[in-house]
Amino acid sequence: MNQERTFRVIFETCQEGIIVVNTEGTIVLANQACNNMFGYLQDELVGQGIEKLIPVPMRTPHIEHRHQYAQNPVPRQMGAGRDLRGLKKNGVEFPVEISLNRAVLKESEHTVAFIIDITQRKRMEDALKRSEKQLISYATELESRVEERTEELDHTIAALEKINRDMEEQINVRINAENEAKKALDRERELNELKSRFVSMASHEFRTPLSTILSSASLIEKYDDPSNEPKRRRHVHKIKSAISNLQQILDDFLSLSKLEEGRVDLKRSEVNVSEVIEEVIDELSSLTPENQAIRLLIKGKETLLNSDDKIIKNILINLISNGIKYSEKDIDVILNYSRASLDIKVKDQGMGIPEGDQKHMFERFFRAKNAINIQGTGLGLNIVKKYVDMLGGTIDFVSKLNKGTTFIVNLPIETGKEPETNLSDTVNEKNINY
Repeated sequence: MNQERTFRVIFETCQEGIIVVNTEGTIVLANQACNNMFGYLQDELVGQGIEKLIPVPMRTPHIEHRHQYAQNPVPRQMGAGRDLRGLKKNGVEFPVEISLNRAVLKESEHTVAFIIDITQRKRMEDALKRSEKQLISYATELESRVEERTEELDHTIAALEKINRDMEEQINVRINAENEAKKALDRERELNELKSRFVSMASHEFRTPLSTILSSASLIEKYDDPSNEPKRRRHVHKIKSAISNLQQILDDFLSLSKLEEGRVDLKRSEVNVSEVIEEVIDELSSLTPENQAIRLLIKGKETLLNSDDKIIKNILINLISNGIKYSEKDIDVILNYSRASLDIKVKDQGMGIPEGDQKHMFERFFRAKNAINIQGTGLGLNIVKKYVDMLGGTIDFVSKLNKGTTFIVNLPIETGKEPETNLSDTVNEKNINY
């Protein structure tokens, strides 16, 4: 049924008249363009002899021509060098152009005639005969049009002969389209989920610090007695911490905006990464619980990087802060120098990342399911990824739920210079606790 429907669509939408005739000269198919051309209703020509469409004086010779073509059925234009005329149902004759092809339909030989009403062309020819220049111009145009028509007719015949293959192609295209639509739907669902998480994050992350500031400020007003100084200091600390959290949220948004607008300039210099890490750890020490330590392990021979120390610092602040936030145990920062690059590993022993969420970790506003109730914007790792890309490096991670996470940043080494103060001058490996 699909093959027959496809054949019918091609057959009926062709602008030329098409007639299919069996070996006895009986019309078995005629498209709508042909019916309109000769003035017949749909299917009225089916079962009629082909000579019914030919003027009476030409019918007998046509029977002979038809038999001759059956002996040598090759594609050709009919009536070469002669004017061919068709006969409408109302008896009016009109000039036509006909080309013949042989086709096998339902395991039987048939002749396929493509018919063009050239009445308008003939009128133009008669008019152009008055001017030799116009006739030459028209002949050139006519030749081009005939070539185009011939090519179109060849494509039509090819489509009919390859209908089964075309149907298989259409099925494959439809299957591919369905798969693409499914992928697009999945992406849309993921996007909607990310939007929902962002709205929830923004509402929670701004409301919590503001509520803390308001409640602590109100309590401080009541602790005017000197004996309440410890309580005052505790609430002042809460206010400072809440303001710091708000500042971090705004910094994340500002950093992301600058990165996406291309307003972050790369300022390269010779960087001693271990010194940068010491500075970061010193700044973050106030955030670590009393029982949590940050260990620095240096492997290989320290080498200066031709990089941007501020961007490296931002990367380390984000990764180490995450380790502090998501783990109550010690954090290991490992520098592994090789000849061409430096691996910076930040390893915690915290909650880990669910396997289903790991593919989204560098996306904007995304937060793992097990971290929804922990303060954060979901922008940090996205910003880190953009910073690492700016430095020409790579970032990856390995994580196991409830076992911890290790982030690995690989940065290229270009200077080959050793730092003036090298923590590993005398040993290839150094372990330092902070």
